[in-house]
Amino acid sequence: MQIPLPQPELHSSRLRLREVRQDDAAALYDIHSDPVVMRYWSYPAWTELAQAEQKVTDILSQRREQEILIWAIADKASDQLIGTAVAFALNRDQGRAEIGYSLRRDRQGQGLAVEAMRLIVPYLFDVLELRRLEADIDPRNAASCRLVEKLGFVREGVLRERWHVNGEITDTALYGLLERDFRRGE
Repeated sequence: MQIPLPQPELHSSRLRLREVRQDDAAALYDIHSDPVVMRYWSYPAWTELAQAEQKVTDILSQRREQEILIWAIADKASDQLIGTAVAFALNRDQGRAEIGYSLRRDRQGQGLAVEAMRLIVPYLFDVLELRRLEADIDPRNAASCRLVEKLGFVREGVLRERWHVNGEITDTALYGLLERDFRRGE
């Protein structure tokens, strides 16, 4: 049996990044059932609370199997889940992972996702000793593209017609961040 990857609790002035808990399901559903939030995702908005409950169960299982690191982005004052941040497709032998994030619609545009990722990216490079991070973003999602660019990610290409969601075929903008480039930008 493999030892799970360490996943520390991370803090900023406004956020507490912690493990996802069973009691986060309703807040997670609020995010992933919002069609505006889910507009650029690779799957449609959820329609039932049971989907969120199953997702929490899956997250806890995946954590035990070392497939994923997923943080609840919680408001520091209330500890309520307002979003999630994830490192997935972790391949420590190759030194790479993909990142993702989501926030409740009413908490977007406040710099919270950048704040969360500024806690996670150094952890992935320093503690897990990764050399490359990637982000798969719908190129129409200008806010998300700007977010990763603020972190130093570089747009490396477009994968045409990669996703088919809600009857719509969409492209992917592939972004990458190398550890050495991140260090130069610090």
